[in-house]
Amino acid sequence: MRYLGLDLGTTTLGISITDKTNTLVSPLKVIKFSFEDYASVIDELKEIINNYNITEVVLGLPKNMDGSMGFASKRSLDFKELLEKNNISVILEDERLTTKESENIIHSNNENIKNTKNKIDAIAACLILESYLKKVNK
Repeated sequence: MRYLGLDLGTTTLGISITDKTNTLVSPLKVIKFSFEDYASVIDELKEIINNYNITEVVLGLPKNMDGSMGFASKRSLDFKELLEKNNISVILEDERLTTKESENIIHSNNENIKNTKNKIDAIAACLILESYLKKVNK
């Protein structure tokens, strides 16, 4: 098994990947697209899945702090449905506070957050995937 983590935004998709032993998670890339044009990333995502022999895709599900789902959750649920229509099986993972945690990681490395949007998305994808792996590797 090999995992891919996804952090979906309105114009970017942060992608992380496990190593072949599923021990380490690393940022892979960020795909940019036009505002909410999620269909445009499907071919590139399929290529990544095939090239890296990915068996599981973990998509962040942004929930409100009280656990309820808002507009961002709907976006992820709709994207999950789109992926599944394209024969990509998806596992949802709660991603509350991953963007804030990503910003904190970048800030702790003395990087300017304004110039690191892509890094934030890729690190958020790592945090989503790491969270999932902690649950399945218990």
